[in-house]
Amino acid sequence: MVIKLTFAVRRRTDIDPADFHRYWRNEHGPLVRSLQPALGIRRYVQTHRIETPFNDLLRASRSALEPFDGVAELWWDDVDVLAAATSSPEGSAAGQTLLEDEERFIDLERSALWLGQETEIIPLDPSPE
Repeated sequence: MVIKLTFAVRRRTDIDPADFHRYWRNEHGPLVRSLQPALGIRRYVQTHRIETPFNDLLRASRSALEPFDGVAELWWDDVDVLAAATSSPEGSAAGQTLLEDEERFIDLERSALWLGQETEIIPLDPSPE
């Protein structure tokens, strides 16, 4: 059972949106990649919000909360792999390194994260029958 950590992030208000996205993509992303072995991460994906008038229309159509700046998704083979990795000395140090870096650009108090399991409804590349 593959599990996924979903991290809906909001940037710190003292950081320009362009600087936030640049830092997240070009600095934090490679940092996560470098710590992958210590944390046992199977996959890591960033989704950066794009600016479009449709965002406000979509939000208004559902009375939704203010938008997140993006979403990070991290996969592990299972909860046991995640627990083992984060409880090892190397994994604990790697987690602390990531937290310290996240504090540089993410408003952690206004962000959200949780573990879950995907249920695919429409495949990425559906084949015609």
